[in-house]
Amino acid sequence: MKKIAILVALFICVTSLYAQNTVLKGFTYDDSNGEVLPYCTIQLTGTSYGALSDSKGAFMINKIPKGTYAVKVSFLGYNDIIDTIKVRKDTVITKRYSLQPSSTTLDAVQIQGEGQRKEQETRTSVISVTPKDMSKMPAIGGQPDFAQYLQVLPGVISTGDQGGQLYVRGGTPVQNMLLLDGVLIYNPFHSIGIFSVFDMDIMSSADVYTGGFGAEFGGRISSVMDIQTRDGNKKRISGKVDVSNIQSQILLEGPLVKLKDNRKTALSFILSGKGSYLEPASKFFYPYVGKDGLPFSFWDLYGKLTLSTLNGTKLNVFGFNFNDKVNYSSIAAYSWNNWGVGSNFQIVPGDVPITITGALAYSKYTCELDDKLYQPKSSTMDGFTFNLAFNYYIGRSVLNVGVEAVGFNTQYTYFTQFGSKVDIDDHTTDMSFFAKFKYNFRNKLLLEPSFRLQYYYSLGEASPEPRLAIKYNILRNLRLKLAGGLYSQNLVAVTSDQDVVNLFNGFISSPVSGDLLASNMLNDGDKMKGRLQKSQHVILGMEYDPISQISINLEGYFKNFSQLISVNRYKMFDTEDEFIWEKGRAYGGDVTVKYDNKGFYVWLVYSLGWVKRTDGVVEYNPHFDRRHNVNLLVSYAFGKRRSWQIDARWNFGSGFPFTQTQAYYPHYMPTNINDDYVTANEDLYFMLADLNQARLPSYHRLDIGAKKKFHIGERNTLELSVSFSNVYNYRNVFYVNRISNEVIYQLPFLYYFGLTWRF
Repeated sequence: MKKIAILVALFICVTSLYAQNTVLKGFTYDDSNGEVLPYCTIQLTGTSYGALSDSKGAFMINKIPKGTYAVKVSFLGYNDIIDTIKVRKDTVITKRYSLQPSSTTLDAVQIQGEGQRKEQETRTSVISVTPKDMSKMPAIGGQPDFAQYLQVLPGVISTGDQGGQLYVRGGTPVQNMLLLDGVLIYNPFHSIGIFSVFDMDIMSSADVYTGGFGAEFGGRISSVMDIQTRDGNKKRISGKVDVSNIQSQILLEGPLVKLKDNRKTALSFILSGKGSYLEPASKFFYPYVGKDGLPFSFWDLYGKLTLSTLNGTKLNVFGFNFNDKVNYSSIAAYSWNNWGVGSNFQIVPGDVPITITGALAYSKYTCELDDKLYQPKSSTMDGFTFNLAFNYYIGRSVLNVGVEAVGFNTQYTYFTQFGSKVDIDDHTTDMSFFAKFKYNFRNKLLLEPSFRLQYYYSLGEASPEPRLAIKYNILRNLRLKLAGGLYSQNLVAVTSDQDVVNLFNGFISSPVSGDLLASNMLNDGDKMKGRLQKSQHVILGMEYDPISQISINLEGYFKNFSQLISVNRYKMFDTEDEFIWEKGRAYGGDVTVKYDNKGFYVWLVYSLGWVKRTDGVVEYNPHFDRRHNVNLLVSYAFGKRRSWQIDARWNFGSGFPFTQTQAYYPHYMPTNINDDYVTANEDLYFMLADLNQARLPSYHRLDIGAKKKFHIGERNTLELSVSFSNVYNYRNVFYVNRISNEVIYQLPFLYYFGLTWRF
């Protein structure tokens, strides 16, 4: 920590030395509600000086020569702002640009803004998702959802509608990091896999890194999902009420202290709540699914207060509580809860080209499973997150330096097949320092080297992790990109790969050496070093825009999982080790084609991938290895003010691997010396075939939906929606009970209808 403090102090000194230059900085906002407006174009007309505001609305142009300039600020669907500035030597000019929505929408402006973003950001193996993107999905359940949209992204594989998990380019769910305003969320998806814990309307943006992410993220070895929520309306009370046949949502936001030009600060709030009544509703609306209906239920709450100033400095305080339950009487009863509180801030000093951001939060996650075959098991995880980052702007380049600390406690309880109770408790703290420099050479070459030093205090291990991202703009419509780096993590999932479908996701930190099977060294003689899980990524891609309405993205990737920890599938007795070492690799490619023109939108993704693991005894494909995956999303908006919209999504995925049941046999285990083994009842046990040598049938499903929006006055809208999932009622396999061989299928044909009032 002392070394990190010294580095941060040096950084502040260096930025102070280089602060003496002419700077135009500020933020872009939506004038109708005071919310930040990201990715606006700010240009000094008649010059090469310009910038694109970032995801938080911030922009900075420095080293501007002395003179008088006209500043043009533009964004899709908003009236341009023309401002005049007078530049003197060594001055800092701070501006707040609030753009007013226009009555007309120009597609060309959108295309131009998106093109500039592609030229000025490396964006290798990352997809940015906005509420506008999600609104093009069929409104399954009444409202489009983040979980539904993630499934159409390149490299993302879902294992199903019920109990499904998301696997990103060969990584398991525990190897995916999800951040909500900088805070770790341990389970962001409900057991019915078409719903996430987030209300789409509280999200400002979500960046999904499927690999090769920069040094600002650490502690995971596969992917990152970075979600930013928006501030509440700073000018008036507004919100929405959404009611469908299976769930309801409500959102309320507004100012406690209104934003005004003559007032230096504003205080706003945003509250969101949603819950399902799917279990009772399904018995009425979908009697054909069975007498138990669809036994899923959940509710989610989120709230945030925002204190902001005119120069962009702000403080957020937030809290959340997410719950989920599922009860299949013949299979399993499962529930989880995730709650937390936290704060994040952004400081914009007035005299240097720098911003300071940070977050501090606490969260707790608990889950329990009774799978009807074995004793119940449970997992609890709670801990804190702290991070602090300094962002220094140097012309079109940016230097980011920061520190982070994450501490958590884990408790995992389960019973062995012989009835013995096992408790695993641990506490760990991870600390890290990172630095990233983005160099922009005349918008032709973008270099983004970064470095993260991750120190796992409880393990006594340090992990130096260099990373690099490059983009080369061959032409304005043709770009090459490359990203890669080293990654590590401490967190381990305790799930069994012998189950056809996993409902339970328990967590522990890396087990002590005595719990790791030392004899399963890999066949090639490799020795596992330390107790960390590690991976190395390489991603190579190309972006091509043949015409302004079409964009094509191709990416090939290789992830080498050089050290993995897995549950010991060979364990037979309580005295044997709980975990084993593994290693693996994931490789493949994705092709994405996007067409967007005059209300007609097409998104086509094809993914080809291989995932392999070896434990020194057997090489196998894990249960989420899907060779082919296709997603087609089509949306068409038409009519006056494009008030009508029709959406469709079709997904095809080749079959997942699974382990077949080879034989059954009776088994009796006496509980005490007086048991009468002659008259006692035996249990039915099963013998498994070779690991994951069979494949489930292919998965495919068609969803369609339609919406009609009515404008009531200037600020009120009423939207009616109807949608249908699994339109041709294909029977996709969900679960197979190994004892009875009963097959449970994924969701059948279902219909949804809803009403949304926005005010």
